[in-house]
Amino acid sequence: MTEVEVSNNTETGDSSKTPVNFIQTIINEDLRTGKNGGRVHTRFPPEPNGYLHIGHAKSICLNFGLAAANNGITNLRFDDTNPSKEEVEYVESIKTDVRWLGFDWEERLYYASDYFELLYSFAVQLIKAGKAFVCDLSAQEIKDYRGTLTEPGKESPYRNRSAEENLDIFERMRAGEFEDGSRVLRAKIDMASPNLNMRDPVIYRILRATHHRTGDKWCIYPMYDYAHPLSDALEAITHSVCTLEFADHRPLYEWFIDNVDYDAAKYGRPQQIEFARLNLTHTVMSKRKLRQLVEEGYVNGWDDPRMPTISGLRRRGYTPASIRDFCDRIGVAKRDSMVDIALLEHCIREELNLKAPRVMAVLQPLKVIIDNYSEGQVEWLDAENNPEDPAAGNRKIPFSREIYIEQEDFKENPPKKFFRLIPGGEIRLKSAYIIKCERVVKDQQGNIIELHCTYDPDSKSGGPTAGRKVKGTSHWVSALHAIPAEVRLYDHLFLQEDPEEDEAGDFTSNINPKSLETLTSCMLEPSLADAVVGNRYQFMRQGYFCVDPDSTPDKLVFNRIVSLRDTWAKMQKK
Repeated sequence: MTEVEVSNNTETGDSSKTPVNFIQTIINEDLRTGKNGGRVHTRFPPEPNGYLHIGHAKSICLNFGLAAANNGITNLRFDDTNPSKEEVEYVESIKTDVRWLGFDWEERLYYASDYFELLYSFAVQLIKAGKAFVCDLSAQEIKDYRGTLTEPGKESPYRNRSAEENLDIFERMRAGEFEDGSRVLRAKIDMASPNLNMRDPVIYRILRATHHRTGDKWCIYPMYDYAHPLSDALEAITHSVCTLEFADHRPLYEWFIDNVDYDAAKYGRPQQIEFARLNLTHTVMSKRKLRQLVEEGYVNGWDDPRMPTISGLRRRGYTPASIRDFCDRIGVAKRDSMVDIALLEHCIREELNLKAPRVMAVLQPLKVIIDNYSEGQVEWLDAENNPEDPAAGNRKIPFSREIYIEQEDFKENPPKKFFRLIPGGEIRLKSAYIIKCERVVKDQQGNIIELHCTYDPDSKSGGPTAGRKVKGTSHWVSALHAIPAEVRLYDHLFLQEDPEEDEAGDFTSNINPKSLETLTSCMLEPSLADAVVGNRYQFMRQGYFCVDPDSTPDKLVFNRIVSLRDTWAKMQKK
């Protein structure tokens, strides 16, 4: 196994064009002093044990963005050190997500498993130097011996084995002689260290599990804290950007790099820099908890549109640009905080307001019969595709004697300031005519099943009465031409802003029972007949919607991306 080739790209970036967060400030100083030969080399190192979420998107944007802004390069590396939880499915999903976000690792795709042989040789070095030992304590005993934040730990009775004995046992561990969990290899550092990570941490364990890349070649695997920093070093990473929870691990990472023999003169030394992870309201960011939501059936898979996973956001209808914009707006901080999900929603609204075609979709139809409109007559009316984009032009929509409007756009006994259709009242149909409700038809249970109306033939755009004042405007679709569809109305997955605050400690108790409402009898204008998976639209007065992969030639399925109401924009005006 050989180390990764080091790039010779030593050009410095134009820092004047770079948002100067505290990480960029560090990089600017490194470039000024010529540290690392003027190189900037970052990496995104996910563990392939689940799907990526929007917190990972922040890290992806940051690592790739910093490199791009400084004429550097970025690796994609899978820290695949725990085959019991890793799957090829996760590897491929991560690749898809990174590409979808708009980033390219080019030929720089690596795995910690690329270095298993080297990592083993480094462990042998530590044993020979008296800096690692084989420990026979059980996992619980190791935990008990570790001590607490206020009390020092206790040394393992196996800590003073000779290098020769440790080496012999370690080789036999590799050969598969011992049972899983019976022995571990530990670093010999300091059981009295105030940093618990330095109290003789485990660096290898026996684990008989088939690895997605190395198969059954290994029955011992390195721990993440051992493999991660050494992989950075072997890849000549200059700036190891990670989240704050790894700040306490930094001394351990540096200890490993200091105490193994790799070509530091050639590959340099990675500098770890921690930033605040993303915490988002009304969701959870723990991969373990996201896995629980999937496995216990609270959601319909990793790509459920209610999930904060990148695949879930993609299926919901979010765009790469909106997520990159969000990550840029929240910035890079040194302290943890909670970001309001309203900002993420604002980012997608802002983009789609400019780009998404406007269409009419009636989600809960109420039939309207226009009695004075000729039976069999069809008019094709002009409707603008997007008022924010004149270049988007117009489309033709059919109008006929029978149409559908929203059930909520008619009230038999309306409240005050109800500016929709009422008995004897008038509304304007968007891009069409003014109609007046003449009669209400109910079924035997008293439910309203249809309205009979009349229309003003002169009230069409350009007509003699087109300018007549009518307080309400409703969207509609021609019953004769309507396309049936299923529409899924998604809301926040959790009721509380911080689901973790549940007194019982069970975050699932905060799941929103109304996070998904499925409407199966929706009617859409016929221009949507050619809609394909991923197409995004504004349903007038309803929100922004995206065609879901569950769609079939016979029935379209739409997901609500976000409603029209922009709470973030309102918050900023206060």
